[in-house]
Amino acid sequence: MAKDNNPAGEAVQPKRRRGIYLLPNLITTGAMFAGFYAVVAGIDGHFTAGVLAIFVALALDTADGRVARATKTESEFGAQYDSLSDMVAFGFAPALLAFTWGVVTLGNVGWVATFIYLACAALRLARFNTSGDNHSFTGLASPSAASLVACLVWTLTESYGPGLQSAQAPVVVLAVVTAATGLLMVSNFDYYSPKFIQLRGRVPFVTLVIAVLVLALALLDPPRVLLALFTCYALSGPAGWLWKRARAPKQVDAEIETTEPPDSAA
Repeated sequence: MAKDNNPAGEAVQPKRRRGIYLLPNLITTGAMFAGFYAVVAGIDGHFTAGVLAIFVALALDTADGRVARATKTESEFGAQYDSLSDMVAFGFAPALLAFTWGVVTLGNVGWVATFIYLACAALRLARFNTSGDNHSFTGLASPSAASLVACLVWTLTESYGPGLQSAQAPVVVLAVVTAATGLLMVSNFDYYSPKFIQLRGRVPFVTLVIAVLVLALALLDPPRVLLALFTCYALSGPAGWLWKRARAPKQVDAEIETTEPPDSAA
């Protein structure tokens, strides 16, 4: 006779099947596909298409997090899946675009420069997954780093044509910028986080005017204007660090002056 494991006659609750949220993970998949397309475009020599695919991945990467928060469908699976998608779109794709455009002509130096970027992107994503960022980033975020490298490839393509250039100044510049951008990702410089910009709040009228002017300039020459913007953002971290270091001695002197007791009268 079979043993009764439920002598009290209590109703047995069926086990809930584990699943994943479809909408945000579908957007993440789209970002990964855009990164994969950028890789294929770079291999085929279609560098402008590859750069635009990285920007599509950037837009989708921004959208999946906002959609997940708005629909309350955030999950640990989604966070890890998003990180893997970022590695494809913002780690591997920009490194390959830079390498195939012309860094490959530098031989071992080219391999090292692009691998530094790739390894630093992986380290940056791993650090973000374990520590997270709030209203500021520690180190340059991988989407911004990818955008900087992609805009430089785009600008060089517009100026010199599609890749595989000989070992000349533009190739050397691309290799140096790629490696330096990778190192900025794993640096301890603080960067402002654009994802916390509140678009629903009221802003001064001049803010809208500035936004329209920036958009107009970007439409005149998208690769160079975007390259300038992302370069300024990448340099804002080291610039802020230098500014704090320069102000530190003055702040120390001011604190000493305020805490120093007045001389007693003779």
